[in-house]
Parts: sequence; C-alpha cells; structure tokens
Amino acid sequence: MQQVQRLAVIGVGLIGGSFALKLKQLGLVNEVVGCGRNSTNLNKALELGVIDIAYTDPTLAVAGADLVVLAVPLGSIAPIYQQIAPFLAPDAVVTDVGSAKASVIAEIAGLLGECPAQFVPGHPIAGREQSGVEAADSELYQRHRVILTPLSHTNEAAIAWVHALWQAVGAQVSSMSATYHDEVFAATSHLPHLLAFALVDMLNEHPELGNVFQYTAGGFRDFTRIASSDASMWRDIALQNHSAILKWLDAYQAELAKLAQLLQTQNGAALQQLFATAKAARDAHIVNRTS
Repeated sequence: MQQVQRLAVIGVGLIGGSFALKLKQLGLVNEVVGCGRNSTNLNKALELGVIDIAYTDPTLAVAGADLVVLAVPLGSIAPIYQQIAPFLAPDAVVTDVGSAKASVIAEIAGLLGECPAQFVPGHPIAGREQSGVEAADSELYQRHRVILTPLSHTNEAAIAWVHALWQAVGAQVSSMSATYHDEVFAATSHLPHLLAFALVDMLNEHPELGNVFQYTAGGFRDFTRIASSDASMWRDIALQNHSAILKWLDAYQAELAKLAQLLQTQNGAALQQLFATAKAARDAHIVNRTS
C-alpha cells in the first residue's frame, strides 16, 4: 500500500484523531499535521502523539500534504476546501468525514466550479458521544463501516488509496451514491438522533413531572444516549440533510399516528403484531448481525 508521506488533518478530534493515530501505529504515515482553531486542543494532540506539527491556518497545514482529511463540521467543509484549494499539491488527495454527502459535494462544486477529481467524499460510521482529541482511539474503526461516495469523474487511484487506508485502520468500506447515502442515513441515523433530542427536550420542559429523569431506567437511557451528542454537529447535519430527514420524519409521524389509533381503539391484537414484527426485524438484522 502507498504510504502517506504527510497527512494533514483539519479538525483534530475523535474522528480525524483516531484515523491519524491508527495510521501512525501501523507505520503507514511519516508525518501528521494537525490544524484547528483551538490551540489548547492542538497542544493536547501534540502531547498525546496524535499529531507531529500543529497549525491554526489551514493553508499552512496542507502545504506539502499528499493526503488531507477534512474532519470539521459539515457546514465548514466546503468553505475550508475553497480556502485550501490554491495551496494543495497537484496530486494531493482530499477526503472528508461528513455524515451528509450530497450537500457537501454540491457546495464544493458551487465554490470551486466543479468537484475536484482528487476529492473522495467519505463517511466513517463510528462516532461516539465524546468529542475532542482526548477521545481519540486507535481502535475506533475496528469492524465499523466507512462509506465512500465518489463521483463518476473521481480519480480511481485516489478512491483506491482512501479505500485501502480505511481498511488498514480496521474499517469495512462500502461505496454508494451520495443521494442513496443521504436517504439511508437520514432514516437510520439522523432521524433517531432527532427523536432522542426531541424526547429529552419534551420531558425537560414539563414542570408538572418534576425531575423525571431521576426515575429513568435502562430503556430510557439506551434510547436517549445519543441525545448527549454534540449539539452543533447535529444542527449542521439536520440542516445539510433536511430534505431526506423531513421525508423520514413524515413517515415516522405516520407510524406514530397508526400507533395512537391502535391505542385509542384498544386493538391489542394489532399492537402485538406490530411489536412482534418490529422485534423480529431487529433480531434478524441487528441483534444477530455479526458484521
């Protein structure tokens, strides 16, 4: 596999930091440059050995890099790409870690005139509630999926290299169109996060319940765990993938209306069938899934 001579990670947190850390452990990168606005976080990244050099200016960070990872909030990916584009080496490969793809690709194309052939859009599905470089874990990507959404004109060698590097750090790599990606993750990731945020917000704003959270048990904590995720990051995701999320939010509201009707009519048989069908689907596709 082609080794990374100089890796520039723009946004040194959990995702970018974990990727860099594992590549360093594997000896697949010679030098890691970290970039971010928070000098305290960058100093911590240096202290932890996640990066070797730190810059707060992205244009300096990407100089001489053969691979650039944009691990910044969704709304910042395209503007930063526009900022660094004149300073990239001609053959430098750029990838990102955003969880919505079509909007990012469109924004980059709008700012640069077209989406560069050296850009390989990506989405590692291995997040946690913790953020920041202190949460970086070299084993984060083991047996987790990474989705690549290259365009028809994306450089094949660039795709193959990014694919191989993600595999090297332990990920299972798949490719799909950006549109299909956004539909899938609106339904399976973005919608559940919005539901968890909404449930906690609803209960928090009902004073007649008092401190209802003191009575919560495992089921509530399991369902709402993801409501501890970073609010700014999820604001960007919700806005960037709003069309697909709204589609599945409408579908969920229809499902809730069906459930309410079954409760109002005391239709126990239909309720049991709905629960049993959902249980069987989850058991078959999630509980018993080995990969």
